[in-house]
Amino acid sequence: MKIRFCRRNLKNGAKPAYRKLKSEAGAKLVKEDCLGSCRLCREACFAVVKGKTLSASGPAKLRRKIKKRLNKR
Repeated sequence: MKIRFCRRNLKNGAKPAYRKLKSEAGAKLVKEDCLGSCRLCREACFAVVKGKTLSASGPAKLRRKIKKRLNKR
């Protein structure tokens, strides 16, 4: 399972979610230069999981959404 993160969004607040998910097993985390969601990138933390963009107001909420999506296998 691949979880894609925008490098700029990591700098804008998503890094705690990235670090927490990285320490847990089960998914491959990928940092990309841009995911093409610039407006969302400025406004919220987000990642792309299973081709779907997940966003949240903070990194803890984003991590919970990602975990929930991964458990839908």
